[in-house]
Amino acid sequence: MPVKALFKPFHLGNLELPTRVVMAPMTRSFSPGGVPNSKVIEYYRRRAAAGVGLIITEGTTVGHKASNGYPNVPHFYGEAALAGWKKVVDAVHAEGGKIVPQLWHVGSVRRIGTEPDASVPGYGPSEKVKDGQVVVQGMTRQDIQDVIAAFAQAAKDARSIGMDGVEIHGAHGYLIDQFFWEGSNQRTDEYGGSLANRSRFAIELIQAVRAAVGEGFPIIFRFSQWKQQDYTARLVQTPEALGEFLQPLSDAGVDVFHCSTRRFWEPEFDGSELNLAGWTRKLTGKPTITVGSVGLDGEFLQFMVNTDKVAQPASLEKLLERLNNDEFDLVAVGRALLVDPDWAQKVREGREQDILPFSRDALMTLV
Repeated sequence: MPVKALFKPFHLGNLELPTRVVMAPMTRSFSPGGVPNSKVIEYYRRRAAAGVGLIITEGTTVGHKASNGYPNVPHFYGEAALAGWKKVVDAVHAEGGKIVPQLWHVGSVRRIGTEPDASVPGYGPSEKVKDGQVVVQGMTRQDIQDVIAAFAQAAKDARSIGMDGVEIHGAHGYLIDQFFWEGSNQRTDEYGGSLANRSRFAIELIQAVRAAVGEGFPIIFRFSQWKQQDYTARLVQTPEALGEFLQPLSDAGVDVFHCSTRRFWEPEFDGSELNLAGWTRKLTGKPTITVGSVGLDGEFLQFMVNTDKVAQPASLEKLLERLNNDEFDLVAVGRALLVDPDWAQKVREGREQDILPFSRDALMTLV
């Protein structure tokens, strides 16, 4: 199967991507104090130089006191962090690439003791108390508005420093997804109950981001059926329910849906070979990004624990067949790009034999 489909330009309004290859957002934790440094700048620059059309940064925390859940994760607020990201933007643009930040709030995943203020608990849709201590602050309406404002400000700042759009992280059991997911959202107000009500927070947040950046500035929304707390979870069970879930998000201002799956080749629903990105494109008419073990023969879950397993480069034939059939528009590559910054160039040149395998050791360094 010819690889040229991966290297055709993609146009969305004012956004022009040189290739269909997207760097998936991957938490790296190499930004002490929340500030991207010279190593982070070079990390992203190298991918752009080798043919990645769109870089979606690692998750960057918005300016809310409980947004962060991990050490050395970059911020997307504050003068020093934004100045660091401006250097990243300039380096990527100099190589002909495009870049968007993934805007992130971890919600109830946060634990007391986490930087930057160790005394702040997690914030989530519903309160959680353990041993008499509030470990998750159930969000008030004012808390909800504060977080929405933080996302809107981050998006506005992204535009001001030259980013090419933003991605809103609404997947994997983090804050926005915690509102979607019935297992974590036990609210009895207008933000709880039916899935339509549980989507209200995301809809209002997307609307606020759109108002902050204006028309023509791309908003990508990442969502998933699975959660890091439950890999078998499913928000919706049928295509009809998926359409009912996605259309209000689309109407709120989403330009591109980033459809997170563990294996891109798996059908989302019985009776069709379409994956989640394929169904999303069909139902909304919006461009979609597919993702999930692209280019490797072992999925990421194998590497969430200490292991000596190695994922070898895998055939792209099934992926290219789906891309050529217009099932989805863009392809996000994660671990294959993490370990091998020249992955896209090697694929384009037919040098698959030179692509590096992935092992857990690759997580320990920025290359």
